[in-house]
Amino acid sequence: MTTATPKLNITNRMVLGIAVPMTIAFLTVPLLGLVDTAIVGQFGDAALIGGLAVGVIIFDIVFTTFNFLRTGTTGFVAQALGRGDEREQQAWFWRAIITAAMIGVLVLPLSPFIRELGLYWISPESGVRDAATTYMAIRFLGAPFSLINYAILGTLLGQNRAMASLGVQSVVNGLNIALSVVLGLVLEWNIVGVAWGTVIAEATVALGSFIWLWRGFDQSQKPTWKVVLDRSSLLKMLNVNRDIMIRSFALLIAFSLFARLGANMGTVTLAANAILLNFFFVSSYFLDGLAAASEQLAGRAIGVGSRSALWQAIKKSCGFGFALSFFAAVLLLIFGDQFIDMMTTAEDVRIIAKTYLPWAALTPLAGVLAFQMDGVFIGATWSADMRNMMLLSLAVFAFLCYTMPAIWGNHGLWLALNAWLFLRGVSLLFVLPKRVAEI
Repeated sequence: MTTATPKLNITNRMVLGIAVPMTIAFLTVPLLGLVDTAIVGQFGDAALIGGLAVGVIIFDIVFTTFNFLRTGTTGFVAQALGRGDEREQQAWFWRAIITAAMIGVLVLPLSPFIRELGLYWISPESGVRDAATTYMAIRFLGAPFSLINYAILGTLLGQNRAMASLGVQSVVNGLNIALSVVLGLVLEWNIVGVAWGTVIAEATVALGSFIWLWRGFDQSQKPTWKVVLDRSSLLKMLNVNRDIMIRSFALLIAFSLFARLGANMGTVTLAANAILLNFFFVSSYFLDGLAAASEQLAGRAIGVGSRSALWQAIKKSCGFGFALSFFAAVLLLIFGDQFIDMMTTAEDVRIIAKTYLPWAALTPLAGVLAFQMDGVFIGATWSADMRNMMLLSLAVFAFLCYTMPAIWGNHGLWLALNAWLFLRGVSLLFVLPKRVAEI
């Protein structure tokens, strides 16, 4: 690739043009988690809150592991966009859709085994276990639709269609929230209603979005099945997706380990940590909007072979990221107590959650660099480095998890989480200059 004359100039407006709509889109995801937790929390039973948290974590261990269907697709489509190759953009879409459907169908018969393995790993108390089992039995029915939505969002983001991505994400999560409120709270189906609300919303949006996106393609650039199933492209996709899958699986091992050790401290601590983790997810999805901008712009820069454009994307997105992380931390410190009171009526859970709130407020600052570096490495499809640094960070996190809580209890557990977030970003930053120099 030549770097003599950059063909792409990254501006603040370009970064914000992707980051703002994607931040709004991603924020609807933790908003959904907050609403679901609040619905279940209104019944005043810590076991139900903990059961929902455990169920979501186990479900995410499977489905966030397959998040390469979004992130990997974004990188490949963005690079094709940078080259001006419409046919290859469509080809990557079809490869992702086919992969998503196949994986989704395979997951269905494996779901009981996955559920029991997850429950064995976290080892919750009996009341939490029963609630989690009920939730997961329903949620897994929507597996194919969840994964197809990943592929659709990855394609839209890779094509720099941030507003369209916002529309799809907002519809699926808005419909999900509405159905969860009606089924879970109004009809008092509780955790069953929350689970069915999610499945119905994801199925509706997956089918509708697929038809809309497919009909909007330039049919004159439609790829043949020979192009879609090109062996070298499939192998490239397999290698990148494998690395991203390992990275995602390591990510969720860390969160499941956090949940397991929290569960060992009792149901009330588990429920309190679940509420605080939702706050972290809110701030992280704030940062994910800028990470999405890094993905798309880094991919386009690689597509046109512009080293300077890549550095522009990195510097501008990181600058905005640090500003947003500071804002999120301050917001949680000021209003965290009120948020906790809104989330549950269980007074014992409220007291524990407020005790550890400062640790949750620190997470956006500790993790901002990890989010931005992930975006860059995903867009550039430098997946092996991202995989390796994640595994290194996970090893350090596991060590801290089994040493710090023994000294400082739940404070030590939150310390380990923040240290892990920080190390993820710093380790990728360390290898970044070498990768950029190779363009």
